[in-house]
Amino acid sequence: MNEDYKAMKLYIPFLSVSLFIFASCANEAEKPKVIYETEKKTAEVSYQKIDSTEINIADLPIKFNGTNYLLHPVGNVRVYSSGSSRSGSSKLNNHVSYKISNYATPEITGLITNIMFQHKDSIALRPLTSNKMQISSVNYLDELALKTNTHLLVYTLVDVDTNKDGKYDENDIKTLYLSNINGTKFTKLTPDFHELLDWQVIDEKLYYRYIEDINKNGEFDSKDAVHYSFIRLTAEEWEPESYNPLG
Repeated sequence: MNEDYKAMKLYIPFLSVSLFIFASCANEAEKPKVIYETEKKTAEVSYQKIDSTEINIADLPIKFNGTNYLLHPVGNVRVYSSGSSRSGSSKLNNHVSYKISNYATPEITGLITNIMFQHKDSIALRPLTSNKMQISSVNYLDELALKTNTHLLVYTLVDVDTNKDGKYDENDIKTLYLSNINGTKFTKLTPDFHELLDWQVIDEKLYYRYIEDINKNGEFDSKDAVHYSFIRLTAEEWEPESYNPLG
């Protein structure tokens, strides 16, 4: 009887520690996509400027067919570590990647922090933005250019560390931007703290969907609201216009 009592005394603290570890892991796994600044959960965004001390590299330039501008994708050198075991000892090998982007007309994809634009007949370069970003794709609207001689680029990117983990990556809110072929008129189309779902161009309009975290719980789910908008691409000013395909 005494042995059972001693075993029970040892078991209870062990169970408490196990439950604490499980709860901690669960809380870490359930980190929201958005962490709001204040208890009021107001949708105010602060764009971070590029850190001038960061060391960047650029890919060789890309030129879309029928355009006069070179695009130099800029990003960071990435170092990957891999482990191997030989004769019971551990060895780490570092693999360095200098590749920033991939190009398959009419799209550039990758882990791009900025783009430098250059006219093909000039040595002058200008950056797309002075804000910190992680650009995942750049699309040249080639069919629109053929029909209207309007040369535009569409970007999907992360422009704010919305989950406040110190990184700009796929765990943050994805947004939609538009610019001229030379990088000017760089314009955000989705509202702050609204997650881009998808987009497509039909004739001279850019249609896109995005989701709003209406209950401000930091997650995007079936309880939130999906919005629909379009842009008239040949208009002088790109003003989003809302529409409701559900009637």
